[in-house]
Amino acid sequence: MASDAVLQAFDLSKRFKHRWAVSGLNLTVPRGEVFGFLGPNGAGKSTTIRMFLSLISPTSGRVELFGKPLHRHRAEVLARVGGLVERADFYLYLTARRNLEIVAALAGKGSSKKIDAVLDIVGLLDRADDKVRTYSHGMKQRLGIAQALLGDPEFIILDEPTSGLDPIGIKEVRGLVLRLSSEQHITVFLSSHLLSEIEQTATSMAIINAGKLIVQGKVKELLEDQESLVRLDVRPVEVALRILGEHRMASLVTSSGDRVEVKMPASRVPALAKLLTEAGVEIHALTPRRSLEEYFLSLTEQGEGARREQP
Repeated sequence: MASDAVLQAFDLSKRFKHRWAVSGLNLTVPRGEVFGFLGPNGAGKSTTIRMFLSLISPTSGRVELFGKPLHRHRAEVLARVGGLVERADFYLYLTARRNLEIVAALAGKGSSKKIDAVLDIVGLLDRADDKVRTYSHGMKQRLGIAQALLGDPEFIILDEPTSGLDPIGIKEVRGLVLRLSSEQHITVFLSSHLLSEIEQTATSMAIINAGKLIVQGKVKELLEDQESLVRLDVRPVEVALRILGEHRMASLVTSSGDRVEVKMPASRVPALAKLLTEAGVEIHALTPRRSLEEYFLSLTEQGEGARREQP
């Protein structure tokens, strides 16, 4: 295993009767990062996560955690991993603190001091003695993350932690994920269908579709390699259009009044701004619109098209 990898999957596959939910998946999660795991519904994300946590066995292939095969060192390596799969379940008539005390007793880990510490990390210490039935959905999700932190994990797997949350709840969980990485130095594996959340939190990512890996790498590098839709508000627009035509930096999409939209690699936007400024063009706004969502859709739609073309 690469020295900076927390998890690796090698040709990982899972079949349910005649359907392959995951097929030949190779994946590397670097240490110390927030790793985004993307895919449309039914892509195989939850099945993959269950194999990572040894909740189900793969049909073929293998998983390594911290450089050790999961099937041979299950107890040892999973003791260093925390997980929240889909949603957390608690005794609603008990307090948050009592719920965590029960989990800690069953797992044989987590003192009263540790319970207070994890509640503080997730921002629930002041509500620790309130019954869970009084919690919002977002608070319950954060309590689930607190539960996953009881064993001082080095690596935490979160499966759709913002599912069903309102914007405030999403923001709270997003901030928590970033703090786990930056302050607690935990490697975070974040599965989500909310692409904007991955774009705002993850440093690396992988996209799967129909159980197969489409792409993985650094979020910033993957997006910079793709074309952006750049919106320009410039004066005079005629000079800007001439420069775009002369330097062939971009393909013109539309021009209306003082506004121009072009498609070009995000990495070339600074050079375009420099050319326009040197030509005396006033730039009132220059907005790259390339998003992870557009990138995701372009890749998954390509995959759908390729499957439709197969005989």
